[in-house]
Amino acid sequence: MATLIHTLSDHSDDVNYCAFSSSCLATCSLDKTIRVYSLSNFAELPYSPLEGHAYAVHCCCFSPSGLVLASCSTDGTAALWDTRDGRRLAVLQQPGASPVRVCRFSPRAAHLLAGAADGSVVLWNVQARTLYRSGKVKGGSLMACAFSPNGDFFVTGSSSGDLTIWDDKMRCLYNEKAHDLGVTCCDISSHPVSDSENGFKYFQMASCGQDNHIKLWLILFADSLGVQLKYKCTLNGHSAPVLACAFSCDGQMIVSGSVDKCVIIYETSTGNTLHILSQHTRYVTTCAFAPRSPLLATGSMDKTVHIWQLDLKQPCAGQCTVENESKVAIEDWSEDDVSAWLCAQDLADFVGLFKMNNIDGKELLNLTKESLANELKIESLGLRSKVLQKIEELRMTMTSVSVPDEFLCPITRELMKDPVIATDGYSYEREAMENWISNRRSSPMTNLPLQSLMLTPNRTLKMAISRWLETQQK
Repeated sequence: MATLIHTLSDHSDDVNYCAFSSSCLATCSLDKTIRVYSLSNFAELPYSPLEGHAYAVHCCCFSPSGLVLASCSTDGTAALWDTRDGRRLAVLQQPGASPVRVCRFSPRAAHLLAGAADGSVVLWNVQARTLYRSGKVKGGSLMACAFSPNGDFFVTGSSSGDLTIWDDKMRCLYNEKAHDLGVTCCDISSHPVSDSENGFKYFQMASCGQDNHIKLWLILFADSLGVQLKYKCTLNGHSAPVLACAFSCDGQMIVSGSVDKCVIIYETSTGNTLHILSQHTRYVTTCAFAPRSPLLATGSMDKTVHIWQLDLKQPCAGQCTVENESKVAIEDWSEDDVSAWLCAQDLADFVGLFKMNNIDGKELLNLTKESLANELKIESLGLRSKVLQKIEELRMTMTSVSVPDEFLCPITRELMKDPVIATDGYSYEREAMENWISNRRSSPMTNLPLQSLMLTPNRTLKMAISRWLETQQK
């Protein structure tokens, strides 16, 4: 079972990333700040928030010791911070001053990897704070990166859909077209595995992208074969682009966050869905497991970070069937599927009551305030409201799946009310696009510079959406 135990609501804009050390949680946001919290009580540390970036902060990460925190920003820099007192130790300017999208420390903290919107990849010498090596991906922005546990290589993912394996001398070892619409995140399990039969050593990697998929890979090392990237399987639980993925520290679970507003936790060995968490109200941009405690953090465009407690010893009964939530139409759910859904929504206390009343998917969608009170005898108004809220979220999920994609804003993935056309030729929800260009001058779809910030009302699209809504109400 995954239980929501705390919510952080200090950021004033989208949460872009969150990262754990052994004792702290760091979060960063479009609001230009990094915030740092103690894991003992989730209180913000006295020196937080960390301020200094001129524009949105896209990523943050702790050094292996937890003594240094790195952040990177649209302002074209990566910054190093002392986690003991919040002092800014260094500002590292990306060559070309392109917006820096992602950063990672090497396992021994000798280097900081920084990847930018122009495709540049830089390894910084952390101690000397000087540029060690640099390279560039072919075509597209660098959106993701991950180091191997031994630090001998790292992987980058780009908006063109490529996964590239590099050695620590910045030599390209392997390249693979992985996600047709672009890679958004990747992670490598901290547990390398040896194949005793063939003598090979391999690492497990997960990648996700705009194609709605999470792919699992094996990175193989053999003297005779060199380096190879082997496709393992695809996890298809999400109904919209997947923006984040991460392995648990033991490598036995993978968590993902998506534009569909859901967080899904999978079992690595089988690909089975363990939990579906749907408490965020906007798309989920980041997720991370804590290294030494059963905690999970998820961040969202709804400006919040949720902290989840994972019960690894006593999983919710029926949890493995929660995967049906994404594979079977809700109205076709069995009573067991409903029970699994109740567990995933922290409503496990109602499993017996719902089973006793033979509540399947069709019955679930037809429940009302009156039927909960009069037929199921749920006396507490608060509990009835909570159940109804979760059922309403299910109904909204059903509706959003059937919405034509061209009616959804590419930024929020929600039905547009006031669509406008930007100079990149794409249509967006006015408020979302205005917020976007207030922090950056690039296209959300292409990452290329916008020729102008002018937004033109798309009246034709607005009329089409209105007509479609009328047909849905009949």
